[in-house]
Amino acid sequence: MTELNIDCLNLIFNELRKDKETLYSCLLVNKRWCLLVVPILWEKHTWNFYHDEAEKKFYNIILSSLSSSSKKFLNDNNIKLPSTIISKSLTFNYISFCKILESRTIDGIITKFFKDKKFKDDKRKLLEQEIYKLFVNECKNIKEMDLYTSQPLSLFQGASTFFYNVKKLSITINCILPNTLHEMAKFCIYLNELIIHNCSQYNSGLISLIDSQKNLKIVSIYPDSKAGTCKELGKVLGRKGNTINDLSLYSINIIPLISLVNLKNLLIYNFELYDINSIEIKRFRQYLENSKFSNLQILDVYGLSCFKELATLIKNTEENLLEISIITKYVNTNNLEIFINSIANNCPKVRDLSIGITSKEFILIKSILLNCRNLICIEFDSICYENDIIGDEILNYLIDYSPKSLNKLILSGNWKYSIDIFKRFLESCRNHKLILFGITYEIFITDDHVEIARKYVNEGVIDEFKILYPSHTSHSYI
Repeated sequence: MTELNIDCLNLIFNELRKDKETLYSCLLVNKRWCLLVVPILWEKHTWNFYHDEAEKKFYNIILSSLSSSSKKFLNDNNIKLPSTIISKSLTFNYISFCKILESRTIDGIITKFFKDKKFKDDKRKLLEQEIYKLFVNECKNIKEMDLYTSQPLSLFQGASTFFYNVKKLSITINCILPNTLHEMAKFCIYLNELIIHNCSQYNSGLISLIDSQKNLKIVSIYPDSKAGTCKELGKVLGRKGNTINDLSLYSINIIPLISLVNLKNLLIYNFELYDINSIEIKRFRQYLENSKFSNLQILDVYGLSCFKELATLIKNTEENLLEISIITKYVNTNNLEIFINSIANNCPKVRDLSIGITSKEFILIKSILLNCRNLICIEFDSICYENDIIGDEILNYLIDYSPKSLNKLILSGNWKYSIDIFKRFLESCRNHKLILFGITYEIFITDDHVEIARKYVNEGVIDEFKILYPSHTSHSYI
């Protein structure tokens, strides 16, 4: 029987890299297959384990991989490794295959094997140190790291090679010493993505690390509970404006919002839910008004109602926006009309639109539908509670002016829809089929509405009708 050559097998196994169970089966076929599959399985060693025993075996392999000098060092410091570790040489240098390193893996090892012992912090630090040394010394092709450790990784043997190929780095900034980041900046210079957790104040090491990057494209910043504005962080990101194209801010108070010439994706999350009249919101409004992102394609905003400033930002995108999502509830709706008109007048290419409105803005929906003819997905939510609001006006606009590209529609269930107009709208969908027709909440959706929607699903006019809830769960009527 003719055997497949190694190149063909590698192609097949690489296609299966997300199917752990199938790869395990392939592992047992023969030695040749085993040699090809083991490195793939260990590339992403942070699999979610189905049971405790599998996780324990995985951790045991890592401890068994410790060098003789590390084992002796731990023993000399009265740190006894589990009796289950393998004393003879392992079949593979498993650690060398790893392309991901996460601090939670090291924490998991220590917790799993030493949870029932009197394990003091100083001993924990020594064991943690030796495991990190193992990874830093043996891993030559790490691509992703998620670090929250005070260990000076950049000083360990092999650090220059270890950090050189990292493309994605997630760091919890208050756990890592500034000096470690300064040293990392010498080797870790080709990041594509940087995720910063617990960012609160100036950190010279972080500034140095960002400044050293050659091709930084994606940046996400999460605050801690004592977040303060870090102007230097804003400045260094500005210096990377030629490469950064994706920025996520999970606080409006971390950095001054800066203009990045190549930014395509912008997420702003008012995580602290600052009040509309707070100093933080007033300052951020100024940043918004003065920012310009001429290449912006995706705008995602949560918990902000700075509609006038958002309107200006949208106007300055030079008609390049493809996706807009502005989620805000129970807020001051001043300047909402200006904001919606800005979308209608400046977003001819927009494909996905999710905004909150009140009954006063229903009439503006027509201009959006007429001017934004590339819309694929629309979500109109009620931005605040209003009594006895009839949603028929929106349905009529959708009947008369919906672009042919529209195939997903979500409307608020806080508005009442008459049975006749509801049925007329669904009948109009015969001209452009909806993949999804959803209603958020079901306050005014009756059994008659559901029955009518089910009829059009059964006839193939719409693929799916759903009642959607804030938790993103849904009930589907098909």
